[in-house]
Amino acid sequence: MPPAPHLMDRLRQIRLLGLDVDGVLTDGRLYFQADGIEIKAFHTHDGHGIKLLQQAGIVVALITGRDSPMVSQRAAALGIQHVHQGVDDKLDVLGELCQRLDIGLEQVAYCGDDMPDLAPIQRVGVGISVPGAPSYVRRHADWVTATPGGHGAVREICDTLLQAQGHWNSVLATYLHGER
Repeated sequence: MPPAPHLMDRLRQIRLLGLDVDGVLTDGRLYFQADGIEIKAFHTHDGHGIKLLQQAGIVVALITGRDSPMVSQRAAALGIQHVHQGVDDKLDVLGELCQRLDIGLEQVAYCGDDMPDLAPIQRVGVGISVPGAPSYVRRHADWVTATPGGHGAVREICDTLLQAQGHWNSVLATYLHGER
């Protein structure tokens, strides 16, 4: 279900998309091999959506409480320059990033799925969560995606942002007509 019309107006102002990782870009489960190495699964649709957003001039930042080499690798593959791992206070990091980029919190959309994400969800222009988040997190979000985290929720956000900001038809035409 797309966001309400009043949220589409707010999405037009977004210049930065902040994302939690576990539970948003992944399904939230942690996988460990017998040798103790952690692995994560990322959805390719999310990655392509992130690339499209960046091409449209929207900054993407990853802000996560865990520290994982897979996150660094995925961010590098997608060209995400703002990666903050091992973060305890996500709102503080987001605020510092906004200050460096000269972006107001009202120009930020942030998607998270757990308690550490509540402050950014409540303070940004558009707070977003995913269906698998606890009810008390979803209740504080302006928008809960229809798609679960790790299964294309970020792509849903990216596509909706591109539509709200008037980029959708040109993006789609590029792929329909092979003009890439």
